[in-house]
This record gives sequence, C-alpha cells and structure tokens, in this order.
Amino acid sequence: MKELITILSIITLAALAVAFVGCPADNGLVGTLQFYAEGEERAREGLVSKDGWSITFDHIYVTLSDITAYQTDPPYDPQTQTNIDHKVKASLQGTYTVDLARTGGVDDPRQFVGEITRQPAGHYNAISWRIVKAETGPAAGYSLLMIGTAEKDGETVDFTIGVDQRVEFRGGEYVGDERKGILESGSTADLEMTFHLDHIFGDGLKAPDDEINLDSLGFEPLRTDSGALDLAQLHVAHVGEGHCRVIPLE
Repeated sequence: MKELITILSIITLAALAVAFVGCPADNGLVGTLQFYAEGEERAREGLVSKDGWSITFDHIYVTLSDITAYQTDPPYDPQTQTNIDHKVKASLQGTYTVDLARTGGVDDPRQFVGEITRQPAGHYNAISWRIVKAETGPAAGYSLLMIGTAEKDGETVDFTIGVDQRVEFRGGEYVGDERKGILESGSTADLEMTFHLDHIFGDGLKAPDDEINLDSLGFEPLRTDSGALDLAQLHVAHVGEGHCRVIPLE
C-alpha cells in the first residue's frame, strides 16, 4: 500500500508539472488583450476624394477573422519578411463584422472587436488578421461594404460599394502617438487594426501629385464598378501608420 501511495504521488506531481509547463498562466504573469478596429475620422466624419467628391458614410462594414497577436524577437518587418516568427501568440476565435462608420464611444471612438483573457505578459509587437466575406447580417456576401452619399457640383449620388475579396494582413508594431500591445501582469493592453480610406479615395485636400492621390482610385471609378477596388493593391489596412504585408487569399 505504501508503494502504491508513493507511485500515485509521483504520477500526480508529474501531471501537475506538465500542466504548469504547458499553461500560459505560469507565475500568474497574465493579462487581457483587447482588439479594436479603427477607420479614423474619415470613416466617421467623411472625406473629400481626390476627384472632388464630398463623401459621407452611413455604414462601412468590414468582416474580420483569424485575428492573432504575436510576441516577436527580433521585431517583425512586413517590408522584408513574409512569415511572423514568434515566441508567443494569442488568437481571438471567431468572425466579427464591425461598422467603421459608427462611433465606439466618447472616450474611445474605435470599434471594439473582442478580447482574450489570461494571456502571457509581454510586448505583442505584431498582429495578423483576415478580411473575409460575411455570412450573415447586413454585409452578407461581402468582406467590405461601404454605403453612403457623395456630392459634387450640385450632383448627389447614393452609393453602395461592395467587395467580396478575401485578404490577409500581417503587420508589425503599432505606429502612432503611443505604443500598443505592452501587456503587464494583471492589466489590459490593446491592439488596433487600422483602415485608411484615403488609400481608396485619395485626399482632395492634398495636391494632385501627392503620393496618396497618385496611388488611390478616387470616387469616379467606383460609381458603377466595385470591381476596381483591389484591397491587396491599395494597401488599405495598417497598424496605426505602420504598413502591413498583404496576402491575397483564394
């Protein structure tokens, strides 16, 4: 009986050791990661396209999936690297459709997507996500659906621009006024998926030969042909001002 108790004790201790080694909650150094989508002021307040149309949006639906944050060392560089080599990763399960034209709140206008609790502390300095077709809801069948009004020279056009393209974005550390993704034990850190509408429509407040206007479509090509909008070519998605590697999906 004594030998049996000893054997059971060894088995129990071994199982506990395996559980602790495989669990991200080692030493309690965990926190909560929150994910946001942001279309910035252009999505919520409107913009002037490079071809002179004043555009306001009723809705900008974007459907997100496979959202994953990473701790990388050295930092991931989307300009030179394809894969994100990571030490730690945290994945948000599910598919989410958000409306970038809506205001999340007074204190934080971004759209909250979701959160993961009990994730290892550290600096999450890379993020990847996919834009996929919504299966239900007002944006069903589209990965990006923009509904709004455009005005120019007394003409008013109600538009619906839908894109069903599936694209994956891989970005490095957030570039902006403050750093993001630094998760301390017992605290909350946020990561942002940023969408730059001026990469689609251009910026009528800037010179015609400005880089953003040379590389964007404007509104005119999209009035009757949504197919002109190629999310992979226009590099719409960012992490703040940081660029992402774009990978078209079949």
